[in-house]
Formats: sequence, structure tokens, C-alpha cells
Amino acid sequence: MGSCKYSCKTRSETLEWITAIVDFLEPFSFLMNAHVVNFFKDKLWEAVDQEWISRLRKEKPENLLLIPSGVVQEFPDVHMAPLNSVLSQGMNLKKKHEVQVLSSVVSSVVNSVGAHTVVDVGAGQGYLAQVLSFQYKHLVIAIDACSHHGNVTDARAMRIKKHFAAQMRKSGSGNKCPNVPVTVTCRVLSTEALKSLNDVPRNEEVDLNVTELDGNQRRSQDSNRSCSLVLAGLHACGDLSVTMLRTFVECKEVKAVVSVGCCYNLISEERIENSGSQCGFPMSSCLKSSGFSLGKNSRDLACQSAERWSSLGEDAGLQNFELHAFRAAFQMVLSKYYPEVMATSPSIGRQGKTLRRQQQRKVLESRSKADGVSSATRKDPVSGSSFDIDEPSWTGSSARETISDSDRSSSSFENFCMSAFSRLNLERPRDIDLQEVWKEAEAFTELIGPYWSIRAALGPVLETLILLDRLMFLQEQDDSIEAVMLPIFDPTISPRNVAIIAKKATLKTRRAFTTCG
Repeated sequence: MGSCKYSCKTRSETLEWITAIVDFLEPFSFLMNAHVVNFFKDKLWEAVDQEWISRLRKEKPENLLLIPSGVVQEFPDVHMAPLNSVLSQGMNLKKKHEVQVLSSVVSSVVNSVGAHTVVDVGAGQGYLAQVLSFQYKHLVIAIDACSHHGNVTDARAMRIKKHFAAQMRKSGSGNKCPNVPVTVTCRVLSTEALKSLNDVPRNEEVDLNVTELDGNQRRSQDSNRSCSLVLAGLHACGDLSVTMLRTFVECKEVKAVVSVGCCYNLISEERIENSGSQCGFPMSSCLKSSGFSLGKNSRDLACQSAERWSSLGEDAGLQNFELHAFRAAFQMVLSKYYPEVMATSPSIGRQGKTLRRQQQRKVLESRSKADGVSSATRKDPVSGSSFDIDEPSWTGSSARETISDSDRSSSSFENFCMSAFSRLNLERPRDIDLQEVWKEAEAFTELIGPYWSIRAALGPVLETLILLDRLMFLQEQDDSIEAVMLPIFDPTISPRNVAIIAKKATLKTRRAFTTCG
């Protein structure tokens, strides 16, 4: 665990960082707004300082993958309990890590503000909600836009309830049933909707386009009942994380919010999409007045997972390098023969993952034959990773090492193209020579790794700016709101690891709430 190296305790300090980041990013708009699939077509390397390219082109792939990452920080007064096998059933390593950490943080916040209920926003299959209910004994409402997720959450919660009830009977602690999360299907999150949730019956599906009237009817049943909520969101997608923060500010019943955002590529942007005042970026008045905008490619770049790339070995880095070279060369094919398809920014999926694994198996088999070791005893360095070949998730340099066998690479590129044609429901043009296309691109493949590494270095800066904008939005409210921004997950496991935590301060919480410093 590390200590915070900078301070955003106050609005003026946050503004100072935002201004510094904007000033830093301005000269690199040509990198932020680029897309590596256009590397060959647009000769993107020519826009980069040639001294940078020349110094990086000789670096090993593993060195280019070492993008700096943040440190994990502890939240005060958090006592993290391990998840037992029943609660963690069905969770992969990433989800278990996230739920174990975030549930302890949320529970600490709930206790510090004395809230009655936790609202798990974008609950999915209810993993966080169930841990908060069964392990931390909080009343929880799990809301999600998908009714199927609510059904899955209910079924899973009932299985867990039976286990805990049996444990209670066995220990002699009585027959009282543990709390089970209430599930609600919500298509729109609003202040009135949240107020109404306090009295929602179990597993009721609510259309929040008409929830205001419905909610008023519910609250009339017990107008004296207090409503004290904490909003929690584990990777609430796109604008949903933004909506959580706005709802926290607008709704007096919400005493605190714990939000870990994700999918910055899906947030709406005011100057790009004319989304009006309720857009996802920028939120703060200071960034709105600056005139700074991101754009789709920059938002995509902010989503990248540099920490995961840094753990790849040389073989995996080189293979991902080759796949992105294939994708960029295929872009030249689309540009010449299918310009109308290219204009739609087509996604050709993850068939590159299958190709990469096939190539890796061949490498392992050839090595095992050479040294007499069974390939079954070797670990595939890429089998545990998943990369979308339409995104810059590879690196490499020294094309002499990567594509030493030109015939093999040309053949692999042709296979790649045929798979891509199939994915896009296109017929291969009769007059195209794919080997010639690859030969044209091959001379510049050693420049892709340096270009990617320079561009990828901007990803964490862009993500930081998006998060600081959200923090600044909260700090621009009145002094009753106290907010911090902390990296709480291990970024190698969960790249979107920063939580924004805010409370409406009372005299009690002013003493209890320790900010980053």
C-alpha cells in the first residue's frame, strides 16, 4: 500500500491538477485522436518526434509494455473480511477481488454516515449486494436495467440464504432469516426513483419513466418513515456512474456515494454529441469553461489496461504486436476495396485470439520436440489473457525478431483477412493480392511498438482527467459535501481501480472522514 503523492483535498488543488493535465495533453491531440488500426494507411508514425521513435524502436517488447500504474491505497476504518466459498461461488479472480475490497469500503461508509439502506446501482448478478447483505448485515436494494439479472440475483440469494440459515441454526443463534437483497428493475435512475425505493416490495419490476407517481403512492403508506441511502456502483457503465454522482448531489435522502466507474468510451460528451448540460463529460464547471474536449478515440484510450500489458512475457507481446500489424494492414484493404465499410468503424471481433493461440501451440510443440519436454508441461503465456484486436492492446519492436519468416507472416495475414471478411460478411475481392498488401506494410511494422507505447502512456492521464472532473464536480457543490478519489483495487487485476467516495458531511462525519493527503 502506498501513500498519496499529491493532494486534491480542496477545489483549488483539484483545479490546479486539472489545468496542468489539460496543458500537458494539448500538444498530443494528434496521438489522442488517432487509432492504431490506421497506422499504415495514414502513416501515423510520421507525426511523432523522430527521436522518440528512433530510441524506442530498439526496445524489447517487455520494456515497451511497462506503462506506469498507480498504487493501491487503504481507506480508513476498513476491516476487510475474506469471502467464504458460498458467497464467492461463481466469481472469477477479478470479481472476487473487486467485491471483497469494495464491500468493505461501502460498509465502512454506511456505518460512518448511519445510513439505513445501500442501493447497489447496476447490480448485475448481485455479487456486491449479496456480500453487503449476508456478510455485512446491511439492508440492500439491488437495481439493474435487466430483469434477467434480477431473477439471477434472487435465485442466487435464496441459495445463499439457505446456507446462512442452516449455519445459524447449527450455531444456536436462532431461526431469524438473514437479510436478502431486494431486487428492482430500473431503466432510468432519478432522484424520485431513489426516494421510492425505500418501500419497494421484493422483486418488483419498476418502470422508472413513471416511477414518480408510483413512488408517491408508496411513500403515502408511511410518510413518517425516514429514508437514508448510500449509493454504491461497481463499474457502473458509462454515464451511469455520472448519474450516480448527480443523484447524490440532488437527492437529500442519499447520504453518501461510492462509485467505481468504467467504460469511459460510452460516456456522452457535450461538445462532441451536443448532449446538453447532463452529459457525462465534462461534469465540472471549470472544465466546461475551458473548452477542452476528448473525442471518441481519446475516451477509448482512457479505457486501456496498461497494467495488464506489463505482465505479458516477450512471446505474448510479440504475438500481439503481429496481430495489430495484421489489423492495421487489413485497414488498408478496407480503405481501397470497401471504403463504405471502413467508414462505419467496423469491429472484426476477437478471431485474432484464436489465431494467436494456434500460433502459440505450434511454437510450444516445436520447442517441446527440440528439447524433449512435453508441451503439456509448458504454460501458455497468453491463454489467460483476452485482447480485442481492434484496440491497442499489444506491443513490440524489432520486427526482425517478430517477423523473421516473411512467408509465414504473409500466410498468417492472409488467414487473418479471410477470417475478417467472413466476420464482416464480405467476399474477398477478386483482384486483390493480399501478399502485396502485407509486403507494403511489413517494412514499417517495427515502428508500431514505439508508436503504441507513446500513445498508451497518455491513457492513464486521460483517465485521471475524467475522474478529476467528477471529483471537481462534487467539490464545486456547497461545503456540506466531502469527496475523495482513491485507487482501491490492484490495477493488475482490476484496471478501473479508482473509487470516488463522497459524503454529505455532518459534524460527526467531518471528524470521521479522512481525505487523501
